[in-house]
Amino acid sequence: MCQLFISADDSLWSSKTKSLRIQGVVTSIRLEVFFWDILEELSFRDQMTVNQLITKLYLESLDADHDIGNFTSFLRVCCSRYLSLIADGDLSRETRLPLEKVDAKNIIKRETLRKNQRSALFNDSEGNLSIN
Repeated sequence: MCQLFISADDSLWSSKTKSLRIQGVVTSIRLEVFFWDILEELSFRDQMTVNQLITKLYLESLDADHDIGNFTSFLRVCCSRYLSLIADGDLSRETRLPLEKVDAKNIIKRETLRKNQRSALFNDSEGNLSIN
């Protein structure tokens, strides 16, 4: 199992810092190259630049009253959820459908149901696991 991760392109986990301007304030974001690649894909889907996508996510987070004290973590989770939703079949990597047009409420409902089912499965099996 570990070779799947250990043998991957090591540039994916190297960090890259980008500067951008959000509401006139210059800031910098440091993420692993892997996450920058996913943000590039996300921005391409909705026909915007990565800076525009990040700004949009930031402003919409503020509008939703989210605590975005660790915005880089938020971006990592966005990327990871995007890939997870693709893996679970809720989203397609087809870039012709902008994410702005997907049925987010329905997708989140299915995601929550799956999370609860997986959690129950993991909790049921904890007593049956053996490391020997």
